[in-house]
Amino acid sequence: MDAQGRDLAETVWTRIDRKAGAVIELTIRQLRHKISTWVVLALGTMLMVLLLAFYIDSIRDGFESIDNDGDSVDEDRDGYPLGQERKYGTSDWDGEQFPGSGTFVYEGEIDWNDENREISGNKTWEGQAYLDPSWIDTDYKGGQWDYIIDWDSVTSCPEDQGEAFMDWIPEWSSACQLQDGTYVTNGKFRAEGNLTVPLDYYLSWGFVTGIFDVPKDPKEMYIDEDDIDWDGNGGSQGVDDDGDCLRVGWVSSSDQDMMWWEEPHNPDANRNGIQCDVIWVMDPETGEVIYISADSSVDEDPVDENYVGEASHRTFVIATGKIAFVLLLGLFLPLFLSLGLVRDETERGTLHYLLSKPIHRGEFILYRVLGYLAVVSAFILILSLFMALITSVIGPGDSLVRIGDFPVWLGIAVATILVLAAYGSLFNTIGLLLPKYGVYLCIIIGVWEFAMGFTTLISPSSSIATISVSHWGLHLIDSIVLVSWPDTLQFSQMSSAFGLETGLEWIWSPPVHTLNSSNPYLGILTSVTMLSVISISMIGIGSAVFSKREIM
Repeated sequence: MDAQGRDLAETVWTRIDRKAGAVIELTIRQLRHKISTWVVLALGTMLMVLLLAFYIDSIRDGFESIDNDGDSVDEDRDGYPLGQERKYGTSDWDGEQFPGSGTFVYEGEIDWNDENREISGNKTWEGQAYLDPSWIDTDYKGGQWDYIIDWDSVTSCPEDQGEAFMDWIPEWSSACQLQDGTYVTNGKFRAEGNLTVPLDYYLSWGFVTGIFDVPKDPKEMYIDEDDIDWDGNGGSQGVDDDGDCLRVGWVSSSDQDMMWWEEPHNPDANRNGIQCDVIWVMDPETGEVIYISADSSVDEDPVDENYVGEASHRTFVIATGKIAFVLLLGLFLPLFLSLGLVRDETERGTLHYLLSKPIHRGEFILYRVLGYLAVVSAFILILSLFMALITSVIGPGDSLVRIGDFPVWLGIAVATILVLAAYGSLFNTIGLLLPKYGVYLCIIIGVWEFAMGFTTLISPSSSIATISVSHWGLHLIDSIVLVSWPDTLQFSQMSSAFGLETGLEWIWSPPVHTLNSSNPYLGILTSVTMLSVISISMIGIGSAVFSKREIM
């Protein structure tokens, strides 16, 4: 009984509940029987299944180790990786320079107009000449740009084309053999014998000294060779495990083999006065890593299976939540399902019947939106739990199920539902204001929201993006991720500090709307408040317009 002695079943609040329930139930039934509803929900499900297929395929292939710092490459193809060439001060762009190759000493040349055109000896030659050899170094090899003659591919000279060096010459870094056994050469080679240089052509020579044998390191030695060292505390840490920062005992510490686009070696890049270390800056309140500054070649090539696996998994979850759930489903579901919540009733002529019941027009708008939300919320919750189950089972880690993934997926579901509420209220109100042309305005708004969503991904603190619904939905996910996975900030900073390309630093950023506190809970509160205000405002505007409109 209430204060007036009436049964609670007969109070005004119960009557309102009955009206609300009836309109909401009617809305759910109508949406459930619309073909467009099932088409949109099916397309959303197919999108998630397709994303899961790509994810499962990438997980199944594993995480192949990546040479993050590039010192396993062999650009000059001399068999020595860049890391080994740097130790000995040789260039990886000159196949004749490699560890133990010695030093070339120039001796002389025959210019194009010199009188003496003949010379004999055992030298390293470069230029054009007739060669009558007593010995040829067929094992003399260089890189792809050294123009060394490959004697294994030498063929007979074309006798029917005239005289060599008069009517034709061999291609650069090649040779051919005349019928008398003499070779016509054009390039670089090592040989002993007599050489004749044709008039108007050039030949230089010299010898190599200081040759010693250095076994070739396999390039695998320079992949995952300097794993991340961090004990969980802030300050100066990091160990130059592979020695390519300190370079103790190296023949040369110069960067003559580096190209103009490569970062020069700097053993104190973080400028803290300590060579070859890593500065880990911690948040004194939360204890989380907020910034990492590493010296050159320290912790630069960590074990990818340990790091990239986890970072890539988080990148997939966050990208799916932001792009697939918030930007795609968040826009398309309300565009197809909420735009005609009231307009369709007017066109079918059923609005007079609905409003003949004891219900206020303003309430009718609210209940219709709530009915739409009941349908899309159930779909989003089921879809997010399905994604959570699959990714948490097959994701990286030692445990059977990644329990920590579920709060993130539930947070993504909540963020998407709030976005659906905001867009649904907005599109429904536009449908009331512009019954015939509202769909075109909604499409324009959808394009704007999509553009602002990607603007937020690129620049989270963009001022213009704050006037969009998508911005607050994406910011809400950023905050939820930081609450559920507190070390995401650390993973993102590691990507930037050590050159680890996982996409995490692009798809996720620390929440910016935290009232200058960096507290993700305040970021959640701010985003939820903004999305709720948008929804309530649009419902209020729609109710006000509808309550004064004459029903035709």
